[in-house]
Amino acid sequence: MHWYENAAARSWRTAPAPAEVLAFHQSLPGYRPTPLTAVPSLASGLGVGQVLVKDESHRLGLPAFKALGAWWAIHRALQDRPGPVELVTATDGNHGRAVARRAAMLGLPSHVFVPDVVSDAAIDAIRSEGATVTVVPDSYDAAVAEAASYASEDRLLIQDSAWPGYEVVPQHIVDGYSTLFREIDVQPDLVVVPMGVGSIAQAAVTHYRSGPITPAVLGVEPATASCVTTSLLAGELVTVPTGKTVMAGLNCGTPSTLAWPVLRSGLDYAVTVSDEEALRAADDLKASGISSGPSGAATLAGLRAARNRLALAPDTTVILINTEGVAAGVLS
Repeated sequence: MHWYENAAARSWRTAPAPAEVLAFHQSLPGYRPTPLTAVPSLASGLGVGQVLVKDESHRLGLPAFKALGAWWAIHRALQDRPGPVELVTATDGNHGRAVARRAAMLGLPSHVFVPDVVSDAAIDAIRSEGATVTVVPDSYDAAVAEAASYASEDRLLIQDSAWPGYEVVPQHIVDGYSTLFREIDVQPDLVVVPMGVGSIAQAAVTHYRSGPITPAVLGVEPATASCVTTSLLAGELVTVPTGKTVMAGLNCGTPSTLAWPVLRSGLDYAVTVSDEEALRAADDLKASGISSGPSGAATLAGLRAARNRLALAPDTTVILINTEGVAAGVLS
């Protein structure tokens, strides 16, 4: 386990996401807030007052939260790109499927690049949305590079990772995730989020560092793909090698350049977890009636791993962001 903490995080402040994001999502067919489910058995085992799971296992007809960011970003990007375009992205699974689904809804073609560690089931799910899928015989970062190279004037890149020169669309994606946090109507003491390139963690920090409620935020990532935690410990953005992990949606080697300064300033804690810890957490959530893949269950695994380092009390309220259902975890 690797551990990072920033004692000054809760004093850092930033601007909130645009208010019109929530209105856009509320206008979509099938929109409804995802549940915030209390799990008393987890709270008792951890010695806290409440453990609440923000359950994204069914979001806008898909088994993960990714549509919130992808669909808002597509909406904004198409406002600036009149005429038909092909939507292009790279993915470990869920983001690409969300892009492909929205493209089909809008009558647009889509092309999704995936690293070769992505399962056949995930590829089939993306293709079922009408997308062309190209398998890149390399890492997620390499798939992102291929997608960026393929994009052109009539091929619109919708990527959830940022780099110098490509930051507008990724910021729209992060803004899209704000709806998830705006739906939460309780005051937590600790919010736990998974970290891949850092975008959902960036959204969490932005939300809770721009309003009156300032809980601690804990980010969790795989020990075998700990790009954010490694960067935080190094004090600079770095790339790490990645291999296989059951937390496929978090299997990223380079943090987003948009997420990095926000997490460096406003994230309280970061911790890494093993595949075994994530799988056990997924089983425990299932036993409590919550569908979660390993990437979503990483938040419970991270809370357990960090339990003795956190100032938790019998009246503490913890929110775990479960970013995916079992189907998404299998597909990633």
